[in-house]
Amino acid sequence: MQRSTHILLALLGAGAFAACREPGTEANILAATNPGTPTQVNASFAQPLRVTTTTELSGCDNSPGPYITISGELAIGGLGSRMTFRNNVKGTHEYSDERQVDVVVVPAGQSITIPKQPSRGGVGGNPFIWIKFENSEGQAVSDEIYLGRCVQGLKGNTSVDFSGLAEALAQVSVADCANSPGPYITLNGNLALKSGVNAKLIFQNNDNPVGGPHEAQADAVVTIRLVPPGQSVRFPKQPVLGGVGGNPWIWFAFLTAQGAQIGEEYLLGRCEQLSKV
Repeated sequence: MQRSTHILLALLGAGAFAACREPGTEANILAATNPGTPTQVNASFAQPLRVTTTTELSGCDNSPGPYITISGELAIGGLGSRMTFRNNVKGTHEYSDERQVDVVVVPAGQSITIPKQPSRGGVGGNPFIWIKFENSEGQAVSDEIYLGRCVQGLKGNTSVDFSGLAEALAQVSVADCANSPGPYITLNGNLALKSGVNAKLIFQNNDNPVGGPHEAQADAVVTIRLVPPGQSVRFPKQPVLGGVGGNPWIWFAFLTAQGAQIGEEYLLGRCEQLSKV
C-alpha cells in the first residue's frame, strides 16, 4: 500500500534556536507497508540547525600560510512523533475513543561533531580573515563574519543559525494488538540532512572589518566541507505502549521539538493488519 500526501508547514525553532529562520517548505510524506518489512513513514521539512566552529591558526608569517584548523558541531532543533489510537475510523461512528502517545525521537540540541579539518590559504604576510557559511549548493546561509588578523589571533568561536532541509524516516513495528493495554509498538529511524554545510575562509590584505570584503575582491578564498549532504542522526529503537484495547486503528505524525504537529497525521492502518506486515 502506498499513499503520498503534500502538506505546507513552518517548523518553529527550539528554545536554543530562537534566532532560526522559520520558512515554510513543501513536505512530502510517504507511508509504505510492504510484506515482511516494518511500516515506514518518510517526511521532508525545514529543520532548525545551528553550526558552531572553532578556528585555530599557525604559520602566519610563512607563505603560502596561514594554516588554519576548523572544528565544531552542527546542532539540530529536535524532532518528535505522535501515535494516535482510535477504536474506529473517523466518520464511521458518532463516538470515537482514542489515546495519544508522544515520543521524542531526536532531542533538541543533539549535535553532529565536525572533526578537525586543516585548511591552507592566505595571501602571505599577515592577512585579514573572514568566514562565511554556505550549503552544499554554494548558497550562503550566513553573512561574512570577520575573524581578525592572522598574527594578532582570531576570534575563537563562530556560530550561525539557519534552517536546512531535512528528511526523517521512521519505521514502525506493531505486535500484541488483542491484549490490553496494547498494542506494543517499536519506533526507530533516522533524520538526514539533504544539504551539507561548508565554511568559506576569505583572506585579504586590506582591512575592511565592517561588513566584510566583497568576495570578488578577495585575495584568496578557501572552501572547507564541514558536514556532507546526507549526514544523519539515528534515533534508536524505542518502545511505545498505547492503544484503546481490541484492534485499534493507528495514526502517525511527526512533531516539532515543542510538540506541534508537522502537517497532517497519517493513517498507518489497523493494528492486526500492521502486526502481520
